[in-house]
Order: sequence, then structure tokens, then C-alpha cells
Amino acid sequence: MLRFAPSPTGDMHIGDLRVAILNYLIGQQRKQNFIVRIEDTDKLRNIEGKDTEIMQILEKFALTHHSVSHQSENLHIHQTLAIRLLEEGKAFVCTCTTEQLELDREEAKKNKMAYHYSGQCFDINKNELSQLKENGIPFVIRIKKPEHEIIIHDLIKGDIHTDPNAVDSFVILRADSTPTYNFACACDDMLSGISFIVRGEDHLSNTPKQEHIKMLLGYDQEITYAHLPVILNTEGNKMSKHDDASSVKWMFEEGFIPDAIINYLLLLGYAQAPKEIFTLPEAIAWFNIKNISNASVKFDIDKLRFINREHLKLMDDKQLSTLFGFADESIGKLAKLYLGEVSTVRGLESKIKSIFSPKDFEGEWHDQMKRMEEIIQNAPMIDDFNEFKAHIMKESGLEGKHLLKPLTLTSHRCRAWT
Repeated sequence: MLRFAPSPTGDMHIGDLRVAILNYLIGQQRKQNFIVRIEDTDKLRNIEGKDTEIMQILEKFALTHHSVSHQSENLHIHQTLAIRLLEEGKAFVCTCTTEQLELDREEAKKNKMAYHYSGQCFDINKNELSQLKENGIPFVIRIKKPEHEIIIHDLIKGDIHTDPNAVDSFVILRADSTPTYNFACACDDMLSGISFIVRGEDHLSNTPKQEHIKMLLGYDQEITYAHLPVILNTEGNKMSKHDDASSVKWMFEEGFIPDAIINYLLLLGYAQAPKEIFTLPEAIAWFNIKNISNASVKFDIDKLRFINREHLKLMDDKQLSTLFGFADESIGKLAKLYLGEVSTVRGLESKIKSIFSPKDFEGEWHDQMKRMEEIIQNAPMIDDFNEFKAHIMKESGLEGKHLLKPLTLTSHRCRAWT
């Protein structure tokens, strides 16, 4: 079982889309279900409607899923499992205030040491817990740190060793009884029987914590991990929401099509693709996640434009025309004539609209345009542009710029081009 677990806190990032594509692809290869889990437990950051937007984007890319759920639906289960760890002595109650913890951090920083939880709340027992509840004293539940290092076997990063102090005794249930990200994520992966996790390398610090949670809860399902290297912007920094190209919504607005975006994202860091231009169904036959480079990859908008142009060339003519509001094979053929100049749907739409929009027949080329309009309206059906141009030259007597300029300005009436 594989999963895509986005948070509805902003526009979908291309890094998230890359994760979704790879989870879907591997699910198809392994003939395993691929599920979507909306991680919405951070109520303060959730944006209304973003969960629906996420699902619409997945639909545009034809990433079909077995089921979809919201993490908040499992709140009661998260709380129950946290209490279970507490009762089994694998977790403990912590009443440390924010001020106390901040002082500990400052002290560690002052002594140039890594911060670790002090452990001063380890000895709180069940009776003391009842008194805390009766007196309304806020507390959190922390998991006890591991006794041994945690080793993660990663298909891209290799073996990752994490020291117990790096995992530490972290919070699993907040003072408002809501689970922290790592606890909710680990519990939900257990509940869904997730066996293969593909996600960004920014989760490398979370993975050992989630493994520790699963181990203490007695979950013995072996999980295969693959942490994808980050995508960098043109300056070599990690792409953020401030980079336009990081947003899938921006890509659609610019006129990049799903097949091309998938093609480009699967090529990132992948040096052994049998061909440069391909579709997702084709990639399922040969893609191997182990062949993704461990190094970060830089986003290349020019490469994406090239790939997008090639996919537009391959598109069915009639289908292409629907992207501009037509359903006409001839309009699609006409649009492809401009692929030497532009590389996106937005660029093609601009060209097509300029052809069919009313033209200003006033100005320097007024007489030539009027004459050429009459010739085009009365011209026989001609399928070849060179023959068409020769016909116009013969009938008008125009040559050079006196032919090409007015011809360009009146081309919206040219049946030979469509």
C-alpha cells in the first residue's frame, strides 16, 4: 500500500506533485493500492477549499486513487493510542511550560550543545495525572526516547543512522489533546497498512521518529522508504512558495500540460530513461526509483518548455483545438504551425486568438489589406501554404514586405491555413 499525504495549507508544490506521481507509478508497478490522505490536523494553517483543489489536480493528472480520507477523522484513534503508550510506560506526562523549555534551549545554545529534553517529568504517575486534570493544569504527552540508534534503509539515500538523542523524547499529544504531525502520521500509516513511503528528503528527520512510534506500538510491517532529493530554483536554493514555478497552479496558468509536467518531473535526477519524451503509462514499464540520483536537482524552465512543445506536437489535432475553446481538427493543425515560436498552450492561444480577432484595416497597409481580403475570400480551397502564397502574389501583384505584412494582418480570414 502506498499513500500521498498532502496538507491543505497552500497551493500544491511541484515537489508534492512529484511525490504523488511516484507513489501512483510504484503502486501501478507493484499492483498495490494508492491512497490519498489529507493531513489536516494543523487547523490554524488549513485553508478552506485546498483539499478539494488537491483532488482536482490529481484528477487532471489522471492519478487515480483507491480511497481518500482526512487525518482529522482519526482523532479519537490518535488519542487512544497515545493513552495506551502512557499506560504501558512508553510515554509520559510533561508539565513543562514554554518558558521552561525555552530556558533549556538557551542554556544548550549557550554551552554550544544540542538541545535535548531535560527529562524532569519522567516520574509523574497516574495519580498525579488525575490531579493535573482536576486542577486544570496543562500538560502534554511525550514519548520516551529510544534506547538504541534507529536505522532506516532508504532506496535513494542508503542506510540512515539516527542517534537516540537526535530522536529525543518528543511530544505526541498536545495540551489540547490533538496529535502532533509525527504521531498522527505514524498512526495513520499503521492503520492503512502502508508498506512503501515515497516523500521528500525534508522528512528525513521525521522518519526515525515515526519508526520509533510504530515500534513502541508493536507494528512490525516492514516499510520501504525512498526520500527524494529537493528541487532547487535557478539560484540553487530550495524552491519555495515565493518561486512562481514551484506552484502547480502557476504551471497550468502558463499553459503547461499534465503529460509534459509528468514527463519532466520523472526525468529530474533520472539519467537512465530509455527516451526523453514519454507518457506516464509508458514510464510505468521501465521506471526504477533506485535510479534517481541522490543529489539535489535544479529546476530548468527551458527544459520543461521543450518537453511541453514536444507533447503538444504529439497531441491529436482536434483535442489540441479544444484547449482554445474549439473542437476542430483544422484549428489544431493551424496551432501546431506556431510551435516553432511558442511552447505552451497559453502561447498558442494567443496566436490563435490574434488570427480570429477583428483586424484594424486602417493605417499604412490599408489598401493592400483590403485587396488581399477580397482575394482570400474568393480564393479556391488550397491545402499548401506555398501554393496559397503564390496565388496571393499572382492576384495582387505584391511582393516582399508589401505581401507578407498585409498577409499577416489579414490572415484571420485565410481558409488555407485552417
